[in-house]
Amino acid sequence: MRRSVGFGLLGLLFSTPVLAETRTAVVAGGCFWCVEANFESVPGVQEVISGYTGGTLPEPSYDDVSAGGTGHYEAVQIIYDSDRVTYAELMQLFFRSIDPTDAGGQFCDRGDSYRSAIFVTTPEERAIAEAAKRDARAELGQKIVTPIRKASTFWPAEDYHQDFYKGRSIILTRAGPKRQASAYKFYRAACGRDARVEALWGADAAFTK
Repeated sequence: MRRSVGFGLLGLLFSTPVLAETRTAVVAGGCFWCVEANFESVPGVQEVISGYTGGTLPEPSYDDVSAGGTGHYEAVQIIYDSDRVTYAELMQLFFRSIDPTDAGGQFCDRGDSYRSAIFVTTPEERAIAEAAKRDARAELGQKIVTPIRKASTFWPAEDYHQDFYKGRSIILTRAGPKRQASAYKFYRAACGRDARVEALWGADAAFTK
């Protein structure tokens, strides 16, 4: 996306194309396949990368994080066009797509790596995230346990985790062999993610339709 910036009459005659500003947001909301799928549907989001952050082990693998003890969360890095979607809008969507009252994981996925969190890089991001958290607490009337943490190194997950929700490989599931995209839908429904988000947030639930 480009926009033209001009100055007076000369600006009308010789407008200068300026690239829109691309920014990143990092959040953890349980299974990163689901969070990636959610935010890649948002207009203005250019890409979402699944990965790990918040821990101490350099270059962690999925097995490392799943085993516990590394301190990492399954997280996503959201790359977005700030002219089309704001950080505040992303934070509102994030809270309404998770269960921010659950300190033990998200939905059927339990354990430290599946906890929710927001990772901020600037005082401005922290202020916006804190405001979104207060808004969530006011709307739900419950304690919000999702922490807002200082960002640390984000490690992209293995290639097979990226865009898992739309992959076409055949994998074995509890319901038999399925294409990856179909297996993802089966997992998401069985995990109860959308059902819980709708029960918690009602008409304000995000990404459940």
